[in-house]
Amino acid sequence: MAVPLSYSFRNLWTRRLTTVLTASGMALVVFVFTSILMLAQGLQTTLVETGSYENVIAIRKGSSTEVQSGVDRLQASILETMPEAATVADGERLVAKEVVVLITLPKRGSSKPSNVMIRGVSRASLALRPQVRLIDGRLPRPGSSEIIAGQGVAKRFQGAGVGETLRFGTRDWMVVGIFDAGNTGFNSEIWGDADQLMQAFRRPVYSSVLLKLHDAALFDQVRTRIESDPRLTVEVKRENRYYLDQSEMMAKFLRILGISLTVIFSLGAIIGAMVTMYAAVATRTTEIGTMRALGFQRRSILAAFLFEALLLGLIGGGAGLLFASLMQFLTVSTVNFQTFSELAFRFTLTPSIAAWAMGFSVVMGFIGGFLPAVRASRMNIIEALRSA
Repeated sequence: MAVPLSYSFRNLWTRRLTTVLTASGMALVVFVFTSILMLAQGLQTTLVETGSYENVIAIRKGSSTEVQSGVDRLQASILETMPEAATVADGERLVAKEVVVLITLPKRGSSKPSNVMIRGVSRASLALRPQVRLIDGRLPRPGSSEIIAGQGVAKRFQGAGVGETLRFGTRDWMVVGIFDAGNTGFNSEIWGDADQLMQAFRRPVYSSVLLKLHDAALFDQVRTRIESDPRLTVEVKRENRYYLDQSEMMAKFLRILGISLTVIFSLGAIIGAMVTMYAAVATRTTEIGTMRALGFQRRSILAAFLFEALLLGLIGGGAGLLFASLMQFLTVSTVNFQTFSELAFRFTLTPSIAAWAMGFSVVMGFIGGFLPAVRASRMNIIEALRSA
């Protein structure tokens, strides 16, 4: 004979205070676990969405980022004439020769310095990135010392607003516009004319060459041709793959950190659940003896108490997940370990993270409730009734 589920619900409600305290401990653990996974997912999502599957980026062999790369003008010209490159209506090829450098700017409010990525762009750069749109001001004039700032940079750094001036690369630069690049890493960049930036920073080479394929399926063919050309010392990747690689180190670090913290916190939550369940068994000894005398089997008693523990885990997991989901409204910034520049991104909750969080809470409930449930199921009927 099975114990009704209402029995477990009633007992949890009767012990409301201990139920709330135990579930709160589990909720805290789930909140930390979920938040760290959301942080890592947000970083990875931001960088992956930065790149396009149809775009191909060429950087110097052995370089992991554009900051470390160098592509000389001759090689850039060869890449610019690739027949697989897409063209626009006027016949212009969708190829952009870009330069990327890091500068240090003070943050608004605190004046704390942090690295910001400066990207020198060409005419095709905006066409290659349709997610980028101007939201304030105007575009820089070619050949001028004018720049536009990503929305994230304009909000966080001094001198990056429209009409303000930044000094770097031995000259002053006027911010003439703000752009929004959606949920991408470009929001954390400043853009200007590539040739002007190369002159200002005395760089004789580009950092990368970006081109859009007229047929994305031609990527393998293009990569083979480029990497086997003796005139070229570059390697190519799909742009989305390049930015995914940029996120892997930081995302891995965050996940390891999250799991480590969760394991430490979960021990306390499991012990709390175990103490709660042992207390429940101790206060219901006579009740357990009566149930056994009425014909309820040991496994039914075991299942009833185990169900209570799992229910505690589910309550705590649901509460922790609910509060963690509110983190999606926050934008945080951190230094990308690959490029050493500051990157702004949002916490991102996915169905898989939610499933992991709820599964983890159930496991905590099971571990915390298993031994007390076994003890309850093994009670001697006579001794249990004698304690009344």
